[in-house]
Amino acid sequence: MATTGKVIKCKAAVAWEAGKPLSIEEVEVAPPQAMEVRVKILYTALCHTDVYFWEAKGQTPVFPRILGHEAGGIVESVGEGVTELAPGDHVLPVFTGECKECAHCKSEESNMCDLLRINVDRGVMIGDGQSRFTINGKPIFHFVGTSTFSEYTVIHVGCLAKINPEAPLDKVCILSCGISTGLGATLNVAKPKKGQTVAIFGLGAVGLAAMEGARLSGASRIIGVDLNPAKFEQAKKFGCTDFVNPKDHSKPVHEVLIEMTNGGLDRAVECTGNINAMISCFECVHDGWGVAVLVGVPTKDDVFKTHPMNFLNEKTLKGT
Repeated sequence: MATTGKVIKCKAAVAWEAGKPLSIEEVEVAPPQAMEVRVKILYTALCHTDVYFWEAKGQTPVFPRILGHEAGGIVESVGEGVTELAPGDHVLPVFTGECKECAHCKSEESNMCDLLRINVDRGVMIGDGQSRFTINGKPIFHFVGTSTFSEYTVIHVGCLAKINPEAPLDKVCILSCGISTGLGATLNVAKPKKGQTVAIFGLGAVGLAAMEGARLSGASRIIGVDLNPAKFEQAKKFGCTDFVNPKDHSKPVHEVLIEMTNGGLDRAVECTGNINAMISCFECVHDGWGVAVLVGVPTKDDVFKTHPMNFLNEKTLKGT
C-alpha cells in the first residue's frame, strides 16, 4: 500500500486533560514496529471504561491520550515479525491480548498474559516504550494498547483478533469488549447450570451481555439489579425475569435478593465497577455453592470488605 512504512496523518479525538471535552485533532501515526500492526479504524464504540479513565476519578491520570478500545477495522500495514495478519484483514482490537508463549497463555485456566494483560496506566508501546501518536512532534499517549478513537492506530499483534470479512464491522465492533466481556463472565467464569438463579448487577452493555449468558445457560430466574428502572424493558429481551432497584428498598439489596430467592442466588455477576455493588453481589449468593463474579473496574483506592464467615460458609468470589 502507498502508506506502508510512512507516517499517516489523520483525525483523532484527543483527551488533553481529565474531564475536559475531547478535541478532534490531526495526529501523526507512525508505522508499526516489530510485532505491531497499524489498523484503519472504521467503527468504534463507546465503553463506560473510556469515560471512567477520561474522568480519571480514582485512577492515574495519563494525558494527553487517545482513548477507545471497542472497535472494528482493517489492517493497513504490519511490522516485522507479524505473520498471522496481513493488509486487508478485518480485525477487532482486544485490550487483554495473547503472546501465546507465557504460562498464562499456555494455561486453560487463565487469559492474563504476562506481556499483554490489560494495563490502564501504560501509555506507550511495549516494544520500545514509545508512543506511535504525535501532534507536532509532541507524544500523545495510548490507552490499554488500543486507542481506537483515531482513524488509524497501532496495536500489538497479540491484541488483535482476525474476523470474517463478511461480518458487519459496525455491529461486531462491540464484540471487541462489551459483549465478549459480559457473555464470557457468565458462560466461562460463573458457569450457571440449567435451572439455576442468576443476578446481574448493572444493566449496561456488559451487564446485558452477561444476562444473555445466563439466558443461554437455561437459568430459571434472572434478576437484574440497577438504579435506572428504565433499563428493565430492554433487559427483558435478554432474559430478565425480575428487576430490583436498590433505591426502592430500605434494607441492603443483598438482603432483598436473598429473601426473593429463598436463601440466595446460585450465581451473581457484577458489571458496574461500584465497590458497594461488588460486595452486594458476593453477599447475595447462596451459601454452600453460590458463585459471585466481579467484572467492573474499581477505583484504585477501593477496598473490598466482607466477613470471613461468607467464605467459611462456602460462598465463592471470582474475578475475570
